[in-house]
Amino acid sequence: MRKYLLSAASLLAVATVGLGAAADTYQASTWLEPSHILTKDAYVPYLADIKAATDGAVDFELYTSGALVPAQTTLSGVGDGVAQLGLVAAAYTPSELPLSGMINDLAFTATDSLATSLALTEIAMTNQRFIDEYGQHGTVVLGAYSTPTYLFACMSDVTSTENIRGKKIRTAGTAQNEWISSLGAVPVSVPSTDIYSGLERGSIDCTMGDPTNLENGPKFGEVTRSLTLLDQGTSLGMTYVYNKGFWNDIGPEARRKILDLTARGIALTQISYEAAVQDSLDKTRARGTAFNEPDQSLVDALAAFRAKVIETYPQRTQSDRGIADPTDVAQEYLTLEEKWRGLLDGVDRNDVDAVAALVASEIYSKIDENSYGL
Repeated sequence: MRKYLLSAASLLAVATVGLGAAADTYQASTWLEPSHILTKDAYVPYLADIKAATDGAVDFELYTSGALVPAQTTLSGVGDGVAQLGLVAAAYTPSELPLSGMINDLAFTATDSLATSLALTEIAMTNQRFIDEYGQHGTVVLGAYSTPTYLFACMSDVTSTENIRGKKIRTAGTAQNEWISSLGAVPVSVPSTDIYSGLERGSIDCTMGDPTNLENGPKFGEVTRSLTLLDQGTSLGMTYVYNKGFWNDIGPEARRKILDLTARGIALTQISYEAAVQDSLDKTRARGTAFNEPDQSLVDALAAFRAKVIETYPQRTQSDRGIADPTDVAQEYLTLEEKWRGLLDGVDRNDVDAVAALVASEIYSKIDENSYGL
């Protein structure tokens, strides 16, 4: 089995769990909190299932909250073997992942988070340009996530283009940055782990965020005073990014088992996201937080900006990132989004088994464990 590079941080972490763990356990890393859906639902059961399915041959130690590698360096950390599996968001590395960054920006127009996550998963695992984008960093993608639709969470009421002007707003990705700038507000990029303290200290006035994060993960519902119920797309990322050398070394039997389990991991993650939305909104409302509808000025501004995203972002990605024209990739993604909305029409979206079976049939059963990612 190949030896993997460990950073000083990971060596210290491994030392705390004993020499046996260093010999037998691989590292999985997420920069999110233990309570976040992308940790507790996407990773904890998934890693346990992998260990069971491989009879302990593939056993991961999970490091959360960026303890092993932070969000900004997870891609390189996984590629270098500091971790063998990690959560990657292109918003933190747009230059290294221009196609992923473009799709994340197109998700500003998304209205169906489950279809969005499955469209990204499918294109990432079947489009050669996507496969190569991650492969050049020594990584292999096995699945993607989409947050629920974003809203504004603020320290004061923000309901119009007039009273949002000048506000410092936490964003993630080019589309969100430019949307906020177009309103005369100031986009601020900080990790999700710093949203709560930023709002509390006043270094940011609002955050764009999905409703689950009001009561899970960063839990900024504990400090925000006002919500604006304006749907502003979703944020995307790759849930499961593996080190390419590790993926090669575990062999086809283990790869097949992991591929099959990943369909369920994606289904569970997305269903958990949706189930948490209403629960989070109810708890935040019970705290006395104001729930505001946007006025027409914000609604109109959003519609105009969404049209601009679809029309101009592929060409801008080409010019800004110096890559071949990605228009075909953008169109393929949008077509897959429509395809998945149709496929999901006849499925109980609250049934993990049903959604997992559909995902396995449409994506993972068609992935060859003898060649994919090698």
